[in-house]
Amino acid sequence: MARRRVPRPAGATPASARARTGGPRRAPLLVALGRLPRPRLTGLGCGVLATSAMVVAAWFCELLGGAPTLYGVLFVLASVAAAGWVRPAELICGPIAAPLAFAVGLLATTGPMNTVTELALRAPWLFVGTGVALWIALVRKGLQLLRRRLRRGR
Repeated sequence: MARRRVPRPAGATPASARARTGGPRRAPLLVALGRLPRPRLTGLGCGVLATSAMVVAAWFCELLGGAPTLYGVLFVLASVAAAGWVRPAELICGPIAAPLAFAVGLLATTGPMNTVTELALRAPWLFVGTGVALWIALVRKGLQLLRRRLRRGR
């Protein structure tokens, strides 16, 4: 079924047109989230995204004199991006790529001998980022199964 376009007066914005027609208003956060890109990365692409982000983050934190907390926060953000942008068929790759990217980022700046020590010292960030990626993957899989079940019920 084709959507019918309603002509609006010259200079009218979609928000003002909605206000005049009394249509539903969306929260600004939902509007902003709707504008985000919807890339669907493969499992390999997810790993490359997370690893490259963590190498850049490690170099940036090294320029700031170490900054382990900043590195941890950037790791959590990279984990969220990797788990959120991976294709639905490869959801498990997000939680797997996250800790590997964390270690590769540390390896890029500290060297092989200090990487084990840094992994031990930054373990809480590693667990948080991996847990967040796992949680996102589980929620996405649950929603995928729910949508499939609802489609079958129709």
